[in-house]
Amino acid sequence: MRILTLIAALKLAAISGAALAGPAYTADEIVKHFATADQPDLGRSRGLCIGTHSECNAGVATRKPAGGFDLVVNFEYNSDLLTPAAKANLDEFAKALQDARLKSASFVVEGHTDGRGGDDFNLGLSSRRANTVVKYLAGRGVQAGQLSAKGYGKARPLASDPLDPANRRVEARLATP
Repeated sequence: MRILTLIAALKLAAISGAALAGPAYTADEIVKHFATADQPDLGRSRGLCIGTHSECNAGVATRKPAGGFDLVVNFEYNSDLLTPAAKANLDEFAKALQDARLKSASFVVEGHTDGRGGDDFNLGLSSRRANTVVKYLAGRGVQAGQLSAKGYGKARPLASDPLDPANRRVEARLATP
């Protein structure tokens, strides 16, 4: 299964611990992002151009890049419990995944930790975080076949400082065969 980087990060939004007032995005925004991100462009003709990149692509509309959509999931230090703000955001994600345009999409939910603690502990914590998100989404009606969980521990920090709370996150990536 090849993982596309269509969702940039489900990352910690409230580094100071403050809760968000509402969801950071809507289900419609998520559907619009994914409904066009991985569909082939069937409207353009294909041809061969001999010339520079700019000469060959002059006047050609390019598709929106797939990355850049942040889904926000908050985790406190040494915790796999979802905050109220994270639940609000995941509720919108669950609604989006139930939309007819995304019903056939599959996602890999990846858990991460900051650099505190040992490798084995962090790997377990990151797996629990990913599984918490998967279970929460399944409880909101997302089909089990659409989601899989994977923990990475502290191996893939988001911030350059390994102790930065932003590294305590879950990311979801659109998976394709």
